[in-house]
Amino acid sequence: MNKIPKQLTQDNVLMKTYFIVSIAVIFIFMGCATETHKTLETESVKTFKSQYSGPKSTLAIGNFANRSTYMNGIFSDSTDRLGSQAKLILKTHLTQTNRFITVDRSNLSNLAQESKFSGKKQKILGASLVVTGEVTEFGRKVVGDQQLFGILGHGKKQIAYTKVSINIVDVQSSQIIYAVQGAGEYALSNREVIGFGGTASYDASLTDKVLNLAIMDAVNKLVEGLERSEWSPVN
Repeated sequence: MNKIPKQLTQDNVLMKTYFIVSIAVIFIFMGCATETHKTLETESVKTFKSQYSGPKSTLAIGNFANRSTYMNGIFSDSTDRLGSQAKLILKTHLTQTNRFITVDRSNLSNLAQESKFSGKKQKILGASLVVTGEVTEFGRKVVGDQQLFGILGHGKKQIAYTKVSINIVDVQSSQIIYAVQGAGEYALSNREVIGFGGTASYDASLTDKVLNLAIMDAVNKLVEGLERSEWSPVN
């Protein structure tokens, strides 16, 4: 009878051991799934939650259009998603300044329907001023560098930049009585050194963050101009 070599038997035992350990590790990690959650700080205008007892002018939110080349190419559809997002951000920041009574006309049909349901007559608040805005510049780029032709490491930075213009328009005369611009830049960096370090894929949220930053900057300037008496509400 042929005998099984001792070395071959030991190899089989080792292979079976490795297999069992690998299966056990997989099941351990499958059974260790965790769920985490947390709230994040949001950026607000300078006068948010500040005390104010002066008069408040009523502002109606007008159009906010994307005039930049971003999302306006020949392959884009006619929906102005960036402009709609900018308008929503503008409404939030204007309201948080605690210096204006902000009215929105985009949901009048829904409000009218709810008024019918409640059996109460609407009393739409009129505004003597309209706020309009435009995204005038918007861009994204990725820049990088290498150390010793990439042997010692390399870095990558994603940058998003935007500029917006906001106008205060007199309803009766259509005159622009005040105008401000806001700009912002957001960057995400990562560096890898000799195979160690973090990696960062394309981060679409930079677009949202930089747009919010630029509009917040413009609204802050709008309030500062009001407090310096550079413009005043139309009675």
